Amino acid sequence: QVQLVESGGGLVQAGGSLRLSCAASGRLFSSTLMGWFRQAPGKEREFVAAITWSGSATYYAHSVKGRFAISRDNAKNAVYLQMNSLKPEDTAVYYCAAGRLPPEFANAYDYWGQGTQVTVSS
Repeated sequence: QVQLVESGGGLVQAGGSLRLSCAASGRLFSSTLMGWFRQAPGKEREFVAAITWSGSATYYAHSVKGRFAISRDNAKNAVYLQMNSLKPEDTAVYYCAAGRLPPEFANAYDYWGQGTQVTVSS
């Protein structure tokens, strides 16, 4: 079992930055893939970024590449999503998830956090 708890969401103006955190507990392996997804009202959940627990590989959605950065701290059992140059279209509930490749498919992830709201005002 893996438990995931997100934090760090909030309200920010366009162009601003936020850093989301995901505290993980339970059985995590070097092959575990940690991902961030988001879901805006009326839209499907979409892939944002992912990183292997070992940190050997990262993956990004085209819409966030160059603006967002995913990282992990194994000593703290945590995964982070640094979000820069935020846009109103980044507004969504952001979810942390643990699973396996391929990174962009939500059904590849077995465990999910409760989500944290990110709102970007124009």
